[in-house]
Amino acid sequence: MSAAALVSVALLGALVGLVVPPLARHFTDPPDRAEASPGPRSGAWAWLSPVVAAVVFAGLAVARGDDPALPVLLAVAALGLVLAEIDLACLRLPDALVRTAGALALGGLTGAALLAGTPGRLVGALAGAAVVGAAHVLLALLPRSRLGFGDVKLAAVLGLPLGWLGRDALLAGLLLPHLLHGGLVLGLLAAGRVRRDTLLPLGPALLAGTWLAALVG
Repeated sequence: MSAAALVSVALLGALVGLVVPPLARHFTDPPDRAEASPGPRSGAWAWLSPVVAAVVFAGLAVARGDDPALPVLLAVAALGLVLAEIDLACLRLPDALVRTAGALALGGLTGAALLAGTPGRLVGALAGAAVVGAAHVLLALLPRSRLGFGDVKLAAVLGLPLGWLGRDALLAGLLLPHLLHGGLVLGLLAAGRVRRDTLLPLGPALLAGTWLAALVG
């Protein structure tokens, strides 16, 4: 990817980042306060969000710039940023956004496979969704598991691009989110910021781990 194209993708990411906080507030503020309240995690995050989004978009462009599914990966990443913000604010992953991300991923990857003449990659994407979804269903059913089925649904959606990118990305995408989440929990426990029974969102770790897997897988 040329430097000009990379800068364009990063700028697109920054624009997406500007939209993330107000869109997230739509799902986290009570209806009667949606306009009056600044919403959770606004202020500093409103300035940081474009930077984070630009880095996310630029990273995907550098790692996957020659992949015909890059626009699909960017679209899923954009929705993922909104989902991460919502989950951090209120421990919730709205079904409407998760379904939209799934529809974008499935439809976009189908189109990319047809245009590129690589139907096998679409089969890989579907297999990835099945594998990641099934793995997280099993985790959710374990005794004393705190994995919610919103996390399971998001994980299955993220399995689509992971399966598209191949076995290495899929394996990394299965492991990295839980390593990130586990490390964060241990750090917060050591710092006395949380207790063992404190509920923490898994969605951001699922999304961050998937992004890292797309970069290195």
